[in-house]
Amino acid sequence: MNKVSYAVKIDSKLVNRLKKFCLEHGIKQGFFVEKALEEQIAREELNEDLLDLKKLRAEEGKAVSLEEYLRKRSG
Repeated sequence: MNKVSYAVKIDSKLVNRLKKFCLEHGIKQGFFVEKALEEQIAREELNEDLLDLKKLRAEEGKAVSLEEYLRKRSG
């Protein structure tokens, strides 16, 4: 995987907490931030999927069986 620099402004207190945490746990900051971003994106995508499922569940009663769909399509 290619690595690139990506600069953002974040609260200085959070930066200090990050540095301290990584130093105390022997973790590289870049690794920690990369994993944290991956995990947060995965959580957000899961939340979106759950909301979609909740919206579509109400329409489930309108669904037709595959057999019925194929019969209408061919016929």
